[in-house]
Amino acid sequence: QVQLVESGGGLVQAGGSLRLSCAASGSTFSTAVMAWFRQGPGKEREFVARISRNGVSTLYADSVKGRFTISRDNAKNTAYIQMNSLKPEDTAVYYCAARWGWAPSDPYDAWGQGTQVTVSS
Repeated sequence: QVQLVESGGGLVQAGGSLRLSCAASGSTFSTAVMAWFRQGPGKEREFVARISRNGVSTLYADSVKGRFTISRDNAKNTAYIQMNSLKPEDTAVYYCAARWGWAPSDPYDAWGQGTQVTVSS
């Protein structure tokens, strides 16, 4: 059974940066599409970014495009999201997710516990 564990969240001032990590165990990391989602207070969970199995293809929500960068290191079974130029509206619990389905509409199969990111103004 796969487990995903996020780390790297914390408090940061607007304009600052954070890098979140997602360590995977219990499965073949390289076969999974990895993604980041977030859920702000009183909001629905929203898509942030995803990266393909080989790391070639990436996709970002418009709200983070140009500021966030998703990456992965298959040798380390770890996915990352580098978050720059953070804004207060980026405040949320950030979740790492993995799916092994081929279609973009396939549900994500595993989720991390979430890590809090708080951006102050």
